[in-house]
Order: sequence, then C-alpha cells, then structure tokens
Amino acid sequence: MRVLILGGYGTFGARLAQLLQDEPQATITIAGRSLQNAQKFCATLRGGATAEEFDRDGDVESQLRKIAPNLVVDASGPFQEYRDPYRVVRAAIALRIDYLDLADGSGFVEGIEQYDELARTSGLFVLSGVSSFPVLTAAVVSILATDMKRLYRVTGGIAPSPYAGVGLNVIRAIASYGGKAVIADIGRRSTTVGSALIDSRQFTIAPPGRLPLKPIRFTLVDVPDLNTLPKLWPGLQAVWMGAGPVPAILHWALTLLAYGVRFRLLSSMTPFAKLMHGTINVLRWGEHRGGMFIEVEGTNDAGETIVRSWHLVAEGDDGPLIPSMAAAAIVRRCISGRRPSSGARSAASDLDLADYNSLFECRAIVTGVRQTMPPNLGWPLYRRVLGAAWGQLPSQVRSLHEFSDGLVAEGRAFIDRGNGLLARLIAMLFRFPAAGQDVQVRVTFQSDGSREIWRRNFAGREFVSVQEEGKGRFERLISERFGPFAFGLALVLDAGRLRLIVRGWSLFGIPLPLALAPGGDAYEASVDGRFNFYVEICHRLTGLIVRYRGWLVPVTASN
Repeated sequence: MRVLILGGYGTFGARLAQLLQDEPQATITIAGRSLQNAQKFCATLRGGATAEEFDRDGDVESQLRKIAPNLVVDASGPFQEYRDPYRVVRAAIALRIDYLDLADGSGFVEGIEQYDELARTSGLFVLSGVSSFPVLTAAVVSILATDMKRLYRVTGGIAPSPYAGVGLNVIRAIASYGGKAVIADIGRRSTTVGSALIDSRQFTIAPPGRLPLKPIRFTLVDVPDLNTLPKLWPGLQAVWMGAGPVPAILHWALTLLAYGVRFRLLSSMTPFAKLMHGTINVLRWGEHRGGMFIEVEGTNDAGETIVRSWHLVAEGDDGPLIPSMAAAAIVRRCISGRRPSSGARSAASDLDLADYNSLFECRAIVTGVRQTMPPNLGWPLYRRVLGAAWGQLPSQVRSLHEFSDGLVAEGRAFIDRGNGLLARLIAMLFRFPAAGQDVQVRVTFQSDGSREIWRRNFAGREFVSVQEEGKGRFERLISERFGPFAFGLALVLDAGRLRLIVRGWSLFGIPLPLALAPGGDAYEASVDGRFNFYVEICHRLTGLIVRYRGWLVPVTASN
C-alpha cells in the first residue's frame, strides 16, 4: 500500500510515519514544501521512506498523479485557514485515490460531507478528523454509554506533556479561534458552548490503581466532537471538549490573550501564534506525562443517573503518538483487507476502542474506567478511591481496609530510626515509634463514614493519623493528616503491592512544594497469607527519619 503523507515531517505527520515505519506492507512517501526537510526526516525512519516536494497551493492533481499513492493523508494544516480548504480532497477523488486527514477544525470536518455522493460513486473513502478528537472520543463514549438508555452529557479533555512538542500549525489553529464563541449543533439547533480558551473545567486524570496526573485546568477548544457526537447520539444535551496544556502559568497566559479577543481589545490571537509556539516549546517543566479523559452522564432503563469517566495516562514520548494512532489504525485495517466503507464523512464511527487498545498495549499508556457511586453504598475509603482496581488487591490487604468500625489488628514490627538531630526532632514531633526489633504493634481502625482514624501503637508508643477521600488538589487521592500537616497519597497497584505515593502536601491547608515533601517507599502486600506493611519516611535534608515494617492480622472489633 503506497501511503503519501502531506506534511509528513511536521508534528503529526512525522508521528504517523513513525507508527507505520515497521509495517512491511506500507510504502511511505513523506511530502511537503521543503524537499530537503522531507529527505532529512526520511533518513530517521527505519525501513526507509521516499521524499517528495509537494505544494498544496500549486497543481495538486498533477503532483498526486506523479506520486501515484493508494492513499493520501493530509497532516499539514492548519485546516481552518486554507483559502481553498478541500483542494486536496477534490484532486484525490478525481484521481480515484482514498483520502484521510488529521483535521481538528469542526467546520472543516463538518464540510467534508459535501463530497459524500461523489466519493461513493467513485468507490472511495474520504475521512476527515482522523485523530483523538473525534475518533478516540467517539470510541470511548460508545463503551461508556453501552447500558445507557439515554445519553445527556459528554465532557472531555486532553492534557499533553509539557515536553510533547507542539507544531506551529497546531498553535495557529488554536490562535485562530481563541477567545471567540464556540458554536455547536446540539439538539438540531446552534448552541453557544462557551468562549474558546476561556470557559474552563478542572479534572484529575486517574486510571484506577495507577499514578494519577495532578489536577489540571482544561479550557474549551473548537474540535469536531462538538458537532459529530450529537449526530451519533441525538439525545445529547451538552458536549464540552477542552485542552489542558501545562505548565499552568503558560495556560493562563493563553487565557489572558483570549480575554483580549473576547473583549475586543484584540481582533485575533493569530499574530501571537509564533510567540505562543516558541514559548510553549521552550519554557517546559513538570512531569513528562500526559493524559486524556472522557466523562459521560446518562440514565439506564430504570431511570437512574449514571456518571462514568474514562482515564488515560501516557508516559514520556508515547503520549504525543496518540493523535496519529487513528490514521495508523485505518492504514493497517486497509492492509488487512478491512477498508472503510465508501463515502465522505467524519471518521468518528470508523474505529472502535479495541483498535486503540492494541496500539496502547505496546506503549507506556494505561487506561481505566471510573463510575461515580452513590454515597449510601457504604463502601470503605480505599475502595472508593481505587474504584475498579479494588478487586485486584490481595485478599489480606482488602480485608484490613474493608473493616467495620473498631477493628483491631495486631502483629510485629521492625523499626529503624534516623540518627541526625533534625531527623530525631521530627520523629519526636510526630510521635513516630522508637527503634526496635520484633516490636509488638497494635492498630485500631475507627470510621465515622467519611473518615478513618488509624491509631498505631508500637510497644506502648501511639501515633494517630486521619485519612479521608481527597478533594481539590488531593482529588482521587487519600488525604492523610498528621496534626496540621496533610499529605495527598496516590494508591498505585504494582506487582501485587499497594504503593502509597506522596503527590502533594500542605501545612494548615497551605499547599507546599512537592519537591520539598518527605519521600520514601511505602506499600502494603500479602506475604505468607498475612497483611504486611512497609513504611519509610525520609527527607533530603535529614536522610532517614523512620522506617517500620512488619505484619498485622485482624483480632477483633473493639467496643
């Protein structure tokens, strides 16, 4: 299969080529205005690729005829700013070449349907918006809404890693509509969704049992989903899609420019596109992780409200590949003989989540589903936070967290203490146990419904903490309080262990820098049929403060 990628050395085109470079049945041609850049990029691909010069403002039909691909993929953009937006589409149909693009503009994707009859007559598929928005979104919504009689609301967002690398054309596309009203066709009428880059939501992306992202502010973007999803689910009353670039200070700077457009101090953000591009790609800090979420709300046959969310976290350089995965999946489908049906349309219904999952599995990409449960279920704290991952815990770990009020557990512990003066002062302040070998330990668990009080007694020396479900900065975390200090702990399943990882801390409710937080390994596990614990608390300024490890078995419930 001969695949021509226009803009193939750009951000998304290059990633598509990387996803296809090991496909033996695909011959890749990288094309763009600069033949030199195309050749330079081809040299980086395994298996090789052909470079061609291609000017979409020139004689497109002649250039396509010369290259003679089976499929042309337009990954150039910004699609919102083309003077003749469907020039490549018409040329491809005239030469009987299948076509797809990675357009993210709702108007461009919506307009592709004008070529539907012509594409059907020619036996071609012409697919637009072949990217995360709306293909992955629609695939996820289909799964989340499976048992819903009616689907009312869809909210989603994508949060790229600060190190992902954003192309200038992507920035130009966003700048073209920043601060302007975003209109969508919902319920067969035009609806103002909000103002681009201004209207906001906050969400914490947290696949169950995995290390979550920090809470992220998402602002509204104009993507094809806003018009595509209401067509697929006619009962939808609201659709909202956002982007959450980090660091947050740069995102707020974009919002400030957007307000300039909204209040007519600026006619457009477009003149600032190059500055925005340079700033975002130079001022980078934070975790090299990205994510995406989709949340739906609807009702089942009994009329009960259901709220479900799908969470994705991608580590390192794997996240930036996701927007190009839909195009790669369609190419592989064609090669395997499962080509899309003829016609011109949004690609929202041409892939399902299984197509994506097969690509996620070989990458550092994890996903999971959460469902908002009624508070009257009486679920224990750790089950509420872990969600679907609760069932993966060893039974001995589950039983200690699924306790009735007043449970007492006893066992033995081995304790090490730091020798430094500051470490000893901190240990004394928090009443951490003294060093000892094979020390008797007794833990009493109390619950008032929303909070759990843990009273740990090591050979007569007691220290207490209060745990509850985190909110705000600690959303999707366990919030554990020791006096005026509060720590946000992520519950992460790792090779049968339940790890507790510090993701934030505060003093008297005032957030403190995570880089200054205490560290150390902490986990729970099942060893020899018993609940085992390991807790290490240290700090870069003090070294080891305390380390205690041992086992517990439930004894009885206290009065």
